[in-house]
Amino acid sequence: MNSYRLAGLAILVVSGVAGLIVALVVGGGAVPPKLLDPGPVVMWGLPAVKLVANLGAAAMLGSLVLALFGLRAGSRPFEVAIDTASVGAAVFTIGSGLTAFLTFMAAFNPKLTADRSFGEQFGRYLLELPLGQAWLITTLMGAVITLLLFGWRSWTGTMLTAVLAAAAFLPMATQGHSGDVAGHTVAVNAILLHTIGAAVWVGGVLLLVILRHVGSRAAAQNAGKATTPDARIDLPVLVGRYSSLAIAAFAVVAFSGVARTVVALGEWSELLSPYGLIVIAKAVALVGLGLFGAWYRRRLIPHLDGDREKRSFWSLILGELALMGLASGAAAALARTPPPLGEEAPAVQTPAERLTRSPLPPELTPDRWFTSFDLDVLWIVAVAFGVFLYVAGIVRLRRRGDAWPVHRTVFWMSGLALLLWVTNGPINAYQDYLFSVHMAGHMLLSMAIPVLLVAGAPITLALRSIHKRDDGTRGGREWILWAVHSPYSRFITHPFVAAAIFALSLWAFYFTDLVRWAMYDHLGHEWMIIHFLISGYLFAMTLIGVDPIPYRLPYAGRLITLIAVMATHAFFGMAIMMQSGLIVAEWYGSMGRTWGPTPMEDQYIGGGIAWSVGEIPTLILAITLAIQWSRSDARLQRRRDRHADRTGDAELEEYNAQLARMAERDSAR
Repeated sequence: MNSYRLAGLAILVVSGVAGLIVALVVGGGAVPPKLLDPGPVVMWGLPAVKLVANLGAAAMLGSLVLALFGLRAGSRPFEVAIDTASVGAAVFTIGSGLTAFLTFMAAFNPKLTADRSFGEQFGRYLLELPLGQAWLITTLMGAVITLLLFGWRSWTGTMLTAVLAAAAFLPMATQGHSGDVAGHTVAVNAILLHTIGAAVWVGGVLLLVILRHVGSRAAAQNAGKATTPDARIDLPVLVGRYSSLAIAAFAVVAFSGVARTVVALGEWSELLSPYGLIVIAKAVALVGLGLFGAWYRRRLIPHLDGDREKRSFWSLILGELALMGLASGAAAALARTPPPLGEEAPAVQTPAERLTRSPLPPELTPDRWFTSFDLDVLWIVAVAFGVFLYVAGIVRLRRRGDAWPVHRTVFWMSGLALLLWVTNGPINAYQDYLFSVHMAGHMLLSMAIPVLLVAGAPITLALRSIHKRDDGTRGGREWILWAVHSPYSRFITHPFVAAAIFALSLWAFYFTDLVRWAMYDHLGHEWMIIHFLISGYLFAMTLIGVDPIPYRLPYAGRLITLIAVMATHAFFGMAIMMQSGLIVAEWYGSMGRTWGPTPMEDQYIGGGIAWSVGEIPTLILAITLAIQWSRSDARLQRRRDRHADRTGDAELEEYNAQLARMAERDSAR
């Protein structure tokens, strides 16, 4: 048992180190610079500790995700999974701290001493420079995750810790070659998706190796002991669940890897450069891993009860770990290998390039509303998963003979198509330069797209199509039900709370420094999209949604709420129009545009969009509410008619008899 675990860990580490060394030699990532050479210890040690941090992060996140979707809380395998995640988090923390230190040594080459000046230099690096801040935040997040994993092992605690673990990848994604002047947004999102997907994939395989003999009936029988239900693992079921996660991770890793490669290389001919050769090696490993996964999913998982199939499966798992180690080592070396396009900004930058890291686009003419684009791979992946999962749910319903309304499918797909257009089309390409375009995108994100998505009823579809688990574990259906019935969900889906979030978010965002954060920081930009999308979705769901929520207002109350919120919305638009100064003047007023309206005129147009164009979704909501109200009254009347038919209209007859008795008493007086 222990020998197999050690073999798996050894294969992963040794292959990772081998891939690292070869990639550093090929790419020149360990070649000392001509100036400020920090020495071989730093040049070779930095990518090595980065590899350690990456493998620790994989063990941390991959174990948590597989535990959440494949194991039962409180069981022995679940505890082993959390133990594995906690060890991975500790390794991740130590590796991140060492990476922060060696990155400082590589960048500034200070003389390593124990005096105060060295500590002050290192402290300023961690607290004042973006690279140092990123690694400091990463290290602190790793330490917090480690502590949480040792003391908070419930379903909720594990889920929230997993979310924090995924967030710990963000500071790393913003550094290194993702900070290129050109393609910064694509690079950051691609690396974030790539590292998270790889961590789920690698960490899941590692956990399978560690869990191989934990609670297995065969091991217990060989020892002459019986296993309890809490200690048993149904290997075919667990591997099947991991396989589903691995397929999603494979798709994310492949797509994000291609996106990052395009940004880094610029031209396909650069694939023959040292950087490109390492990318090719990673791609070959990825294809090999995909073939491994396809083989054991189609041929071995359905027959894992047999001894021969089990031996073949575990042999493939060890081979998969070897390829994963090689790919991980190459990835760590790639972070130290200069890409062909380089990272240096041009000697002379325009105002737009200094602010946005991209050149000023041409004038926004009518045809460019259909031809301009600026890709955001994060939302491309989100939309792709939204389409796939929705279609998969419909297919599953139809296979068992159930129908799903066509109009709901049309609404959902239309909402996703509009979301893709807003986040990747002309609005994303021009919103940094024109406030009016930014406001148009805001209105679509918070008002138009949510209405379409809510009408698609995704939660209802998921609850009807996802199989219910009866073994104490949680799948998609169980986690959706947990989210719907959680105290936090009950609070934010209350009609008054959802309305307040929707209405007050406008004022809080545009009249505080939140809007400045969204302009200057990539994380702020993505937060803005997510927040407006969710706030609009919650508000629309309380008004017209059919998905289950704890509390709904009567139709009259919903209509009054809609009118009140939209009045606030109109006042917001007028407040923008009446502004005497520019919002984020150092941004929109400093772009150096020579085309289009002046910044103040453009801001006035943006306020007009918020005031007028935003009323179109309001009208749609009001009409939808009126239709639903009418249909509800019609259904209620039909129920009453059926009840009267069954009882012979007994209630009406009793009511008439009561009136007659009252009339008799009055006449007797």
